[in-house]
Amino acid sequence: MKKKVIVIGAGPAGLTAAYELLSKSDDYDVTVFEESEQFGGISRTVNYKGNRMDMGGHRFFSKVPEVNEWWEKMLPTQGSLPYDDIVLKREATVVSGGPDPEKSDRVMLRRSRLSRIFFKSKFFDYPISLKFETIKNMGFGTTIVVGFSYLKSAIFKRKENSLEDFYINRFGKKLYSMFFENYTENLWGRHPSEISPEWGAQRVKGLSIKAILGDIFGKIFNKKNRKVETSLIEEFAYPKLGPGQLWELTAAEIEKMGGHIIKSARVTKILKNKENTLEGIVYEKNGKETTFYGDYVISSMPVKDLVEGMNDVPEKYRSIASGLPYRDYMTVGVLIPHLNLENKTNKKTIGNIVPDDWVYVHDRNVKMGRFQIYNNWSPYLVKDIEHTVWMGLEYFCNEGDSMWSMSDDDFGKMGIREMVQMKLIDSESDVIDYHVERVKKAYPAYFDTYEHMDDLRSYIDKIPNLFCVGRNGQHRYNNLDHSTILCVLLLKL
Repeated sequence: MKKKVIVIGAGPAGLTAAYELLSKSDDYDVTVFEESEQFGGISRTVNYKGNRMDMGGHRFFSKVPEVNEWWEKMLPTQGSLPYDDIVLKREATVVSGGPDPEKSDRVMLRRSRLSRIFFKSKFFDYPISLKFETIKNMGFGTTIVVGFSYLKSAIFKRKENSLEDFYINRFGKKLYSMFFENYTENLWGRHPSEISPEWGAQRVKGLSIKAILGDIFGKIFNKKNRKVETSLIEEFAYPKLGPGQLWELTAAEIEKMGGHIIKSARVTKILKNKENTLEGIVYEKNGKETTFYGDYVISSMPVKDLVEGMNDVPEKYRSIASGLPYRDYMTVGVLIPHLNLENKTNKKTIGNIVPDDWVYVHDRNVKMGRFQIYNNWSPYLVKDIEHTVWMGLEYFCNEGDSMWSMSDDDFGKMGIREMVQMKLIDSESDVIDYHVERVKKAYPAYFDTYEHMDDLRSYIDKIPNLFCVGRNGQHRYNNLDHSTILCVLLLKL
């Protein structure tokens, strides 16, 4: 008899787990429960009147061969140039025998990476570079202060008790105050001095002034096989129709192999017996609760919700889970005929718009955290790429706070007003259309009871048939490829 596997969540981790189990063995009967009607979690793609929105921006890049092979299997790399590269006569990576993006949707594009910081109405490279334009934009005096500040931090290292210490050790106090302090507080709703340095160690990894200098000199001297930090990559893969396309395809493959997917099914309870083994779950659909029994549970739901929904959990661990913090996310897609920002780079774009994928907003006078330019992610995300610019204005908030509670109309208008304030457009009347999306628990945060997360993990690990995967399942700010690595999990099963 087949073992019954319950998968909670149809995001990258949950769907990858379900696919791998079904493709590797006939021993499992897999059922995926998804709270929403869409696949991909925060990696979903929203189609609004033919214009597609990428929730948060997702570059497909990994140093893990198995992950790249998995993506290639689902979405083969382009064998011909996509529309914008053809029109602009730009070069891009193509693979012999790969699909043609102009003829096939099942294709992974290769895109040029550019993200910059928008600070005092000027662009700065992200990560900060040390080229002439940077010095010019900062001013000679500020550049000198930045240099001495970095030297001081390099000599007198701070003990890293917080994210603030982490940043200052790598960039100096001046650069930290200019490009990290306010943005980080906007992102998390907490000052960096209140956040664990573990977040920086995981997300920023080896990135520092030293790493940036190493990359610069590696280019200058054409150093072969130079080590490139993830934040410094120059090209990435991207599904033709956005990241959600990959997970929609994966879900379809799961069902072809006999897997089951139940959408609009919110898991409310996790059933645990006296032997500390899970027996099943209770899910709610159309106002009705149903019990579903299984032999294994693979959970990508937030750890907070998992433990709170589980019976017979000692108060110590329930308190840790209940106190785990998250940051929620809102975005407004804005369709405009023209973007005021001047393209001063040597990168050609349709309409000569700035070539950035996304831009980090470091402006204390607005609430916007970032904005995306979907035209640059893929020409196929925009219904009329020749005559319109499709943007995503990103905001960080907490579920239930004043921003989250705004009506879609009020929130959209706030974002548009900030576009005018930042001189991205001339007036609110320039906007052709807009659309608002909300994402709950988009970012697991590293403060409050997170310091006791290891204790909670130890408790969860003692449940032999429960496997927590993905960003929220492990309460780790994982990259997309991390959520795809499931070899260890499969070996356990």
